[in-house]
Amino acid sequence: MLPMPLIVPLGDRGLLVRFAETLDDEANSAAVSFARTLQATPPSGVVEVVPNLVSVLVRYDPARIGFAELRGEMQLQLLAGAGAALPGKPVQPIAVRYGGEDGPDLEEVAGASGLGADDFVARHSGADLRVLAIGFAPGFAYCGFHGDLPPLPRRGAVRPMVPAGTVLYAAGQTALTATPIPTGWHVIGRTDFINFHAGAEPPLSLVAGDSVRFMVS
Repeated sequence: MLPMPLIVPLGDRGLLVRFAETLDDEANSAAVSFARTLQATPPSGVVEVVPNLVSVLVRYDPARIGFAELRGEMQLQLLAGAGAALPGKPVQPIAVRYGGEDGPDLEEVAGASGLGADDFVARHSGADLRVLAIGFAPGFAYCGFHGDLPPLPRRGAVRPMVPAGTVLYAAGQTALTATPIPTGWHVIGRTDFINFHAGAEPPLSLVAGDSVRFMVS
């Protein structure tokens, strides 16, 4: 059971609802569900709601609502159970080409996990994961948690650039790139699934709270 979230100002037009100090499944789920509730029925004066890993940013127009009034509204929403789990969309299957040129770090990651490459892939693709957050770069999706795989740290060196569709692993999570980016995560595969299309509305196929399942391509 999580304690009552902390509500703090963020500049003169933002409010942060923080569900925990560190990332865990319960705090992330509560933050995502709270954000979805606010997005569905935003209070007057709210202009944007952005879920993060364990917090929710609420941007507002100070000409329409003040911080104290909005904080009170957030407290009422929380007391009414706005952080309770909400149903997500059907699980999105994502086909991955593991290893080889597409996943040059797979063998190293599997070895550091005490597994063979095939065993690692079987575990990686063997369970539904939740999209924990979208951030860092357009469409970049953090997916977790891999309960039966070790939370390996990131690489010691940063790759200067990986392409869109790169499948990354670190810290017990998998991330999907949607644009070319530098990264210190381990590269374990590639997918044709891209989570960001600038000309589309909405531009994202996956948002926080959706579920995915990785499959061997």
